[in-house]
Amino acid sequence: MEQHRTRPPQPGPRHGVPAPLPPQAARGRVRTPRQPPQVGQSPQARQIPPVRQARPVRQRRAGPDRPARTPAPARRPASSPVQAIRRPPNPRLTGLGCGLFCAAVMLVLALLDRLLFGASQLVYGVLFLPVCVLTAFWVRRGDLVSAPIVVPIAFMLGLLPLAEGDGLGARLMALFTALATQAGWLYGGTLLTGSIVTVRKLRLMAQRATAARVRPPAGA
Repeated sequence: MEQHRTRPPQPGPRHGVPAPLPPQAARGRVRTPRQPPQVGQSPQARQIPPVRQARPVRQRRAGPDRPARTPAPARRPASSPVQAIRRPPNPRLTGLGCGLFCAAVMLVLALLDRLLFGASQLVYGVLFLPVCVLTAFWVRRGDLVSAPIVVPIAFMLGLLPLAEGDGLGARLMALFTALATQAGWLYGGTLLTGSIVTVRKLRLMAQRATAARVRPPAGA
């Protein structure tokens, strides 16, 4: 009779049974309790793991390597039209523009003088002084020398409507006579313009010298 030999039980994992974890892995593993299945829940829904919530992103603080962002400069409020009207005009005329401005104003003043005051040369001479002041103040810095030159030319052009005569020769004689008799206004306006321009030139030179002292040298 044949005897069936039985193998002694061998230590090891059985088929279908997971092997036990080592003690180090078992310590680090956290067992999560299983939730009981809800009534009416499908088996596919039971196997879906819970969704983890995303962690909030922390804002990085500015360190020594990363400088802090500087805030944008605040915009200046736009000037209202009332302030623009109250503000005095401050144009900057070139040499040519200065001559055209002075000549045009003197011609207009001469015509008004002839219509209102009967071509009074005294009124024309008095009105010539504020025009000289405006011309000296409104000429730009690069053309300061041109202001005392264009003022006498504008004075002579303004005398043309005031010179009375029947022909061309008579008008020229009246023009030269007016220049001779009103030379005081002509020299006074030219001297006033030259004085204002000289003061502006001295101030400009002083500002440039101060800026050159404050500015550091290029080699520093």
